[in-house]
Amino acid sequence: MLAAAVFDTRHGGAVVWADVAGIDYDAEIKQLLATMKTIGSVLNIDRMRGEIADLSEQVAAPDLWDDVDSATRITGRLSALQGELDRFTGLEARIEDLGLMVEMAQEEGDADSLADSERELNRIKKSVESLEIRTLLAGEYDEREAIVTIRSGAGGVDAADFAEMLMRMYTRWAEQHKYGVEVYEVSYAEEAGIKSAEFAIHAPYAYGTLSVEAGTHRLVRISPFDNQGRRQTSFAAVEVVPMLEQTDEIEVDENEIRTDVFRSGGPGGQSVNTTDSAVRLTHLPTGIVVSCQNEKSQLQNKASAMVVLKAKLLARKKAEEAALKKDLKGDVQASWGDQMRNYVLNPYQVVKDLRTGHESGNPSAVFDGDLDDFMEAGIRWRRGADKVDA
Repeated sequence: MLAAAVFDTRHGGAVVWADVAGIDYDAEIKQLLATMKTIGSVLNIDRMRGEIADLSEQVAAPDLWDDVDSATRITGRLSALQGELDRFTGLEARIEDLGLMVEMAQEEGDADSLADSERELNRIKKSVESLEIRTLLAGEYDEREAIVTIRSGAGGVDAADFAEMLMRMYTRWAEQHKYGVEVYEVSYAEEAGIKSAEFAIHAPYAYGTLSVEAGTHRLVRISPFDNQGRRQTSFAAVEVVPMLEQTDEIEVDENEIRTDVFRSGGPGGQSVNTTDSAVRLTHLPTGIVVSCQNEKSQLQNKASAMVVLKAKLLARKKAEEAALKKDLKGDVQASWGDQMRNYVLNPYQVVKDLRTGHESGNPSAVFDGDLDDFMEAGIRWRRGADKVDA
């Protein structure tokens, strides 16, 4: 690929450098920088820097770890915000570097360097497009952290195994983005997999991003639990609610909560500890049940369970007020006819979202956390659906 001088009327008849593929790098870079400026305005980068400075002061306090729960939240928030800022500033730097790369390649007539520039331009465009998705998250709770609940549905042991695969998929996605994951409770199935799991994703906009994952997920594969090697269809439900904040007004009458304590358990019923430290809260008026067993202390588990319970009650309250329950939780049945995404491993391999039409021919990568494209498509789809409803 060689650099060539071309006559471009968009620049007032001036001669500009482009490659033989017709790329006007000057225009492309200006457009990218303009888009980044818009993104920075929407994300309020200055406010983000201010919050990072404030959190950094709190982290430096000598008594930070006197309150472990508070310290964990502060350090997690700081890490997530710093990661978001680094992502933004890193992209800006890459765009500036691209300009220098192109300028040097054009001056030297270096075809290989121009080819590298084109590849980097395409990578940057993809990254900017991904970051631009964040500007579509303008819902009331979109910037919150998220609480994710996964439940096995129809399909027996295969469904339990599928639920565990989904839990790993979301935790791997979070790990790849350096987001904190806090597991509240896992209920293991007898033979394999899990009956249910509840965990938090600690990151800015985690709820807005993950909320499009709520719904029924369907897996089709040759069952590893069927000695006749038959194909099995199984289902699992994903529910996502926003994390509660101190400013949220949600009151819970202690008299309306039944508290049960039990011993934490692991796969196959193996005892994890020998005391009744795990806690299950049942909100009697609504029937909402929340369990937590990740802490050694019964009091700590009860406090964590109460956080989840209040978050679910808030989601329920807001959904009822808006008469749009599916916006926050979805009417998730985990059975035939209402799935939002199919994971097919046999007779062919594909993962397809039935709402957006987005698909991947690499289920292994998806189950390993490669979910960004699905989430971005979901966010765009939801934005379009909101406009139609409006």
